[in-house]
Amino acid sequence: MRITADTNVLLRAILQDDDGQTAAAEALLANATTIAVPVPVFCEISWVLRRSFHQAPTEIAAAIQAICAIETVVTDAPAVEAGVEALLAGGDFADGAIAQQGERFGATVFATFDRKAAANLREAGLAAADPAELVE
Repeated sequence: MRITADTNVLLRAILQDDDGQTAAAEALLANATTIAVPVPVFCEISWVLRRSFHQAPTEIAAAIQAICAIETVVTDAPAVEAGVEALLAGGDFADGAIAQQGERFGATVFATFDRKAAANLREAGLAAADPAELVE
């Protein structure tokens, strides 16, 4: 069976906080021949683990990397890696993933009003700037 895993399925497997859903999620993941995990799912996982479960960036990164290490998982690995790098540098997973995908789509700079995100992305080697700076 080839599935696209929703955030809540992967979170049950990560958190193991509901016996019934955890068992179902783990069985599904173990039996799937392909587990598609779109980048927005990782963005949501990062957000939920940080905001609702107060996990540290290193814990969140480890959870994301563990999912990616599953042999049957298919995802946009470069975007996920950039997201993890941004997360570990003190930023948001989503900003790193979005900036990396944009670069692959031909963009030369990540435009954001979020100054902290821009600074973190620049530290990670990605071009980022405030929109006002780009139109001056």
